[in-house]
Amino acid sequence: MRIRPASAKRLPTITPFLWFDHEAEEAAKFYVSVFKGGEILRITRYPEGGPGPAGSVMTVNFRLLEQEFVALNGGPVYKITPAISFVVECRTQREVDYYWRRLSAGGKKVQCGWLEDKFGVSWQIVPTEFLAMIEDKDAARRQRMFSAMLGMVKLDIKKLRAAARR
Repeated sequence: MRIRPASAKRLPTITPFLWFDHEAEEAAKFYVSVFKGGEILRITRYPEGGPGPAGSVMTVNFRLLEQEFVALNGGPVYKITPAISFVVECRTQREVDYYWRRLSAGGKKVQCGWLEDKFGVSWQIVPTEFLAMIEDKDAARRQRMFSAMLGMVKLDIKKLRAAARR
């Protein structure tokens, strides 16, 4: 694990900040194992007299696909909800299948490409081709594809294409 010094951070940035009860390090390690090239950047520990046990993990800074995140062990005060989700754009069905399988393991498969991972974080696993299909100039083709998507849990590129062609 490589730890990067705080002074190396680029500014300005927007960094998603995820509040966990006590699973920040476990979640960060899971996410960097799912996304190739993911890395833990820094682990900060609670000091003596802080709100968490001295020496326990307070925050974990990590990077996935060039996006930095921070995970906080903040206790049970706040819960993660599906009101915020992360979209993973996939070029192929193989990528869709990979991220779907890995991120949904121990979590919950929802609908329309949405899933909730074992930490309660919501993800949308979306083929880039689907994003192009929803902008199709042919309204009937767009509607057929969209109707097919609404009946899916994990998105299937071949079935979306077939629906659009009907």
